[in-house]
Amino acid sequence: MSAVDHDPIAFIDLGAQYRRLRQDIDSAIEGVLEDGRFVMGPAVAGLETALAARAGAATAVTCASGTDALLIALMAEGIGPGDAVFVPGFTFPATAGVVALLGAAPVFVDVEDASCLMGANDLAARVARTAAEGRLVPKAVIAVDLFGQAADYETLAPLAAEHGMLLIDDAAQSFGGASGGRPVGALAPVTTTSFYPAKPLGCYGDGGALFTDDEARAARWRSIREHGAGAGKYDIVRIGLNSRMDTLQAAILQVKLAAFDAEIEARERVAGWYDSALAGVVELPGRLPGRRSTWAQYTIRLPRRDAVQTALAERGVPTAVHYPVPMHLQPAYDAAGSGPGSLPVSERLSRQVLSLPMHPDLDEATAGRIAAAVRDAVRDVMRDAAGA
Repeated sequence: MSAVDHDPIAFIDLGAQYRRLRQDIDSAIEGVLEDGRFVMGPAVAGLETALAARAGAATAVTCASGTDALLIALMAEGIGPGDAVFVPGFTFPATAGVVALLGAAPVFVDVEDASCLMGANDLAARVARTAAEGRLVPKAVIAVDLFGQAADYETLAPLAAEHGMLLIDDAAQSFGGASGGRPVGALAPVTTTSFYPAKPLGCYGDGGALFTDDEARAARWRSIREHGAGAGKYDIVRIGLNSRMDTLQAAILQVKLAAFDAEIEARERVAGWYDSALAGVVELPGRLPGRRSTWAQYTIRLPRRDAVQTALAERGVPTAVHYPVPMHLQPAYDAAGSGPGSLPVSERLSRQVLSLPMHPDLDEATAGRIAAAVRDAVRDVMRDAAGA
């Protein structure tokens, strides 16, 4: 199989989604253009109401990006120098970056092999070690929901509460999912998410949101996203950011939110096709009981990952690695990390994971073509390795 044998494959096909929703998206954009309120216009408040209802939270507060959502959540709690925030080593840079920006210390926690999610046992050990050292005060845990699946908040929540730490659900990849019948957004005291275009619910730029049942906390978030404003625009009561969501993005997200549940079901179908075609060939994505995944990524594991990825590219199949280097081994975090071998599961995953094309408009024939290419690539790579 070569790239010229078939139409090109999109890793995430936003064009197909736009064509399917074009009429409603164009109408929403036109409405904002005619209204002229491009910053904090009425679509923003409408979106926040709809998001809160979808998440099972009392309040949703939108902002300019998923990274800002995490930053705002920490700022609202006064987290800064001398504080420890526990984050998984296997995650996107934003999770640790916001901690460092505030002068606090990220403490990296290993993930569990089956799920790629933060491990409660390793978290407990690192919290105890940090408290015993006395150099930092444990203040918060950011548990990242990876590849569309929620972390184990039933275990993490009492552990965080025992040590007086705020538990934040970084749901950038899982918004729309559920655990134990409860929607993502209602699993932790604070939830943040991203609307980056590649997310399951994405806008046409950057955007983010925070969720809580605590109205006083939500009021601090609203203040921080608008330069720290109090009762009036020029009544500045705290240090803040310029992190408002554009009205155009809010209007687009309202349209996409209406189609969201059907798209999650479509992603589940795609995952099922992959499961059937690749069982016994690669290690399939781990599933925790009682979870509804949004399938932000369909991520397999396999030996000789880089060689297989190269072989797939030659066959016209795009792939991605989430993530090639764990955070504790990134140069920017040399001082915070404990070096190679300190988070063995995260380090092993970074060498093995490979994400395949995943989006709601992926048809069964194309999924079959991708799976066939994976089978062929694995066979050829392993044969070459055996003959070396």
